[in-house]
Amino acid sequence: MGWGLSLGNVTVYYPAGGEFSTSLGANCNGVPPPRMVYYSGVNRYRTFLLGSLAVVLLGTLVIAQTADFDGRPAVILRNDKIELTILTRGATLANLVLRDDTEKLSPYWNTDRALRPNGPLPSPLAGSIGHFLCLDGFGAPSDEEAAAGIPFHGEASKQEFNWSQLRRPGVYSAVLKARLPLAQEDITRTITLADGENVVYVNTEVENLLAIDHPISWAEHATTGPPFLSPGQTIIDVPATQCRVRPQKAGSTGKLAYGKDFVWPMGPLSKGGSVDLTTVPANETSLDLASCIIDPARTYGYITALRTDKHMIFGYVFRREEFPWLMSWMNYSGDARAARGFEFSTQPFDISHRETVDAHEMFGTPTYKWLPAKAKLHASFLLFYSKAPEGFERVADVKLEGGQIRIRDKSGRVITLKASRPL
Repeated sequence: MGWGLSLGNVTVYYPAGGEFSTSLGANCNGVPPPRMVYYSGVNRYRTFLLGSLAVVLLGTLVIAQTADFDGRPAVILRNDKIELTILTRGATLANLVLRDDTEKLSPYWNTDRALRPNGPLPSPLAGSIGHFLCLDGFGAPSDEEAAAGIPFHGEASKQEFNWSQLRRPGVYSAVLKARLPLAQEDITRTITLADGENVVYVNTEVENLLAIDHPISWAEHATTGPPFLSPGQTIIDVPATQCRVRPQKAGSTGKLAYGKDFVWPMGPLSKGGSVDLTTVPANETSLDLASCIIDPARTYGYITALRTDKHMIFGYVFRREEFPWLMSWMNYSGDARAARGFEFSTQPFDISHRETVDAHEMFGTPTYKWLPAKAKLHASFLLFYSKAPEGFERVADVKLEGGQIRIRDKSGRVITLKASRPL
């Protein structure tokens, strides 16, 4: 058995079971290509939807499609627990909310919204928001790369991605694809939600189109900001061990002692003493960068951001072998432009390919990773967003096992979230 949808004189029929897929273009302001394909075993049913209204309504049923997100083309993935907005430019994770949260508080950095909660949208838009992909480049390129057109943080976040949608019973995926014309790499990013889960699964494949090996620079630039980022109320925890403050660069206004090593979370101050980097300071203007190695004894690294007064927790789980480094970008402006980046990556600092290879290693861990000739490199992570119980404190550990994420605080209390898909 299946079910049908009548749109004027067009009826779309969904047989039970099987797999439903639609292919849509990157420009959400235009009418997507009117193509729908249903697969069930070896049988194939193809129905062409006539008219833009049918396409838009169908998209709303499967993966809600919005014309824009604050002026940016975007698509929305949702299940019964959470809703995620993905920009087609850069496949950026821009907004994440709990479906039952009346406040619709997103943990992601969005300066435009934070600065103008009740006013008009800025013109032009401020630029990078949320969680964006740094590939193939993290930080400033070399002078020669810059002259050849490579931008800061690489090409990926600047590209328009084509996207398609895939639905299986209770599982919803967006598949986003783009080519990096200068780096000559193809990116396929699959983002998936499953019903009953407060979890988003992200799998990325990078294919080298060249016949030569080269070092790859890859960082997942996850960033939180106001109103979720709040002094005295947001606590960040990671299972880091050895760390180093980034050496000074032009424009640095940090309070940490440049180039100094330390043990997480107590960062060394240039004036002497130390500061707890898990907390967000009040009434302070500073910009600091520090990179830490994820505990080598762990299979999975994690990051958590706990909003204590709102009783909400946001976080990531990733394989340490894929992303051994975490760079903390602590941009405390004292206002709504503030940001805290947790940038898990293949290299410790946001520097050029040449500098990562020249450094070779830090704390006994390689500072770069190879992308072989004509080969594909895969990496995956998941993120979660959930309510936390009253009094839930500093996170002591996060484990992914047995189809569950178990988040334990310092007092021994545990939040258990269903996570049915493998990482």
